[in-house]
Amino acid sequence: MSDYAIRVRNVSKLYKLYDRNLDRLRDSLGFGSGKYKEHYALNDLSFDIRKGDCIGIIGTNGAGKSTILKIITGVLTPTSGNVEIDGRVSALLELGAGFNMEYTGIENVYLNGTMMGFTKEEVDKKLDAILEFADIGEFVNQPVKSYSSGMFVRLAFAVAINIDPEILIVDEALSVGDVFFQSKCYKKFEEFKKAGKTIVFVSHDLSSIQKYCDKAILLDKGRKIGEGKPADIIDLYKKAMVGMLDDEPKKGDPMTADESSEKPAGGKYMKDSLSLNPDIQEYGDKLIEICDFAVMDKSGKITGTLIKGEEFTVKIKVKANIKTSDPIVAMTIKDTKGTDITGTNTMYEGVNLGDMSEGDIRTVSFTQMADMQGGQYILSLGCTRFENDDFRVYHRLYDICSLNIISSKNTVGFYDMNSKVTVE
Repeated sequence: MSDYAIRVRNVSKLYKLYDRNLDRLRDSLGFGSGKYKEHYALNDLSFDIRKGDCIGIIGTNGAGKSTILKIITGVLTPTSGNVEIDGRVSALLELGAGFNMEYTGIENVYLNGTMMGFTKEEVDKKLDAILEFADIGEFVNQPVKSYSSGMFVRLAFAVAINIDPEILIVDEALSVGDVFFQSKCYKKFEEFKKAGKTIVFVSHDLSSIQKYCDKAILLDKGRKIGEGKPADIIDLYKKAMVGMLDDEPKKGDPMTADESSEKPAGGKYMKDSLSLNPDIQEYGDKLIEICDFAVMDKSGKITGTLIKGEEFTVKIKVKANIKTSDPIVAMTIKDTKGTDITGTNTMYEGVNLGDMSEGDIRTVSFTQMADMQGGQYILSLGCTRFENDDFRVYHRLYDICSLNIISSKNTVGFYDMNSKVTVE
């Protein structure tokens, strides 16, 4: 096993789900006959991680990501299968794991060091480096139960990386820290990679997976669906997000641009393939109605996950419920704080929809480059018209769906100017 840091072999984790506490009690006391349902958090999972690799594990909620990390670190025991580890493991799992909330920060540093097999003298030598990286000042002498989540993760990560691990495992915890601390942590990842250490981390930040990982693993419902280059696995993840990993068509199957001009067979819509806002803000008289819409990547696949710098299309289908001419179709992209980042409409672009009779349908496509910074955004759509000097709102859909821009390079501000840099 000299080339491998971690080998996972046919690992399954079964949980019994009880409808009644009485059934749980009967089974726990050995009387049996308690009624339960079986739920496999992991199902016959196998993969290998070579020494020195940085591996990202991704998947939708409930895919089994955190469960496999807990089994690798020994927090959980698999129902079947086994895991082989070659190297000293340091793990940063959910907040609170491995810390005594009544102890001070300093006391928890020594507690964790002891749990990893270090003597007090060995922890003494590492203490300055831990405290410098955590940078939480005098709070190190306060009970950790008084810490904010950001302070907590700073200390926990500082301990995890400074106890000289050969394998570092991180589960989403970095998302708690501020942007400067996250940058500091990812710089440490780079140092670890250069030193030949192994990193395994779970994250919903697909930009980080693409930028830092040598390989990614996609889990879905406890099974490994794919393993390979991060860009390829992220494409597969897009399918998992809309439930179309199976070959058989079902609700939410993406459609290509060729299929999008009409309502597809089976009563499905383009928008079914997106992650829609359940609390949508909608208004207007709907005399001209937005009856369907989609966001498509450069290949024509309907998805809310886009790659920065690549072409994408927002497609909007409107139906006339009256006789009209030249309605204005619009789209706006906001950040999660509600700030308008960019947007356009058919009037700005000098495109007319022409005369429309009752029942007529037009499909408007806005195609552009995804030059926004990596992160989460929100799409809004509208259909309006000027009638003489009056502005009429036919239909508006505010904050209708989310967009996730995956980026391997962010610059300052809202969007990337795509600067060409030369040095003479």
